[in-house]
Amino acid sequence: MAEISIRRMQTADIDAVLAVENQAFATPWSRAAFESEINDNDLSHYLVVLDGSHIVGYAGFWLVVDEAHVTNVAILPEYRGRKIGSLLLEHMILAAKLLGAVSMTLEVRPSNTPARRLYEARGFVEQGIRPNYYAELGEDALIMWLDKL
Repeated sequence: MAEISIRRMQTADIDAVLAVENQAFATPWSRAAFESEINDNDLSHYLVVLDGSHIVGYAGFWLVVDEAHVTNVAILPEYRGRKIGSLLLEHMILAAKLLGAVSMTLEVRPSNTPARRLYEARGFVEQGIRPNYYAELGEDALIMWLDKL
């Protein structure tokens, strides 16, 4: 690994972000979805993780009043297990806090054990279920909250 860094996502990053997205999710977001998030959605805040100049992950959240709602977190498969997801999550929490958030929430597949462990290690707690949230996978979503950023 070269030097790992994190910065705000830019429109020029979308091709690399789509490469991560397509490897991470069964139903990936489209280019138009990312363009809209970056250029048109005043609630959204996205970060990218770089290994040198190569984007290896990204994450985003919407700030709704004082709650940060995580939309996506994805790391390239070959970079998982290296604490990059944890570093990215910490940066998201800090960014949300600096923007005035007092809590953060997200949905995660019950079968996504690595992600659940990451969130639980940072203090997220399961507080509900969204039935059939991941319809394409036939899976519910666990709703997790982190209070008091």
